[in-house]
Amino acid sequence: MAHENDVVIIYFEDKPAGFARIEDILPDVKKDWYNVRLLLLQIPLQTVTWILKDVYIDGAEFTMNGNKMRLEPVECPPDHHVEPVPPVEKDEDPEKDKASEKDNSGKVISLADRKSN
Repeated sequence: MAHENDVVIIYFEDKPAGFARIEDILPDVKKDWYNVRLLLLQIPLQTVTWILKDVYIDGAEFTMNGNKMRLEPVECPPDHHVEPVPPVEKDEDPEKDKASEKDNSGKVISLADRKSN
């Protein structure tokens, strides 16, 4: 079953209609039903409370006012991890490092001076 703080996609008539975060899942007075408070992630933010069975919270289709509805958990996409670049080994001679730093230094151009021209 989905849990509090999970983000879900709300499907309306088999089309994604928006995102929501589950704020609370509390038992309803009817057995096997729950009061599910959702924070609709839209502007302006709004909360709604739907009374749902656990299977509906888990993604089974249900109807609301005659319209097909469904909640689907949002899964974080996998990271496209880039292999780390190995560190560059420095020469043992510190004087050589200072010389190479001077060779790679660039010229600083003042944008304020360019603007006045």
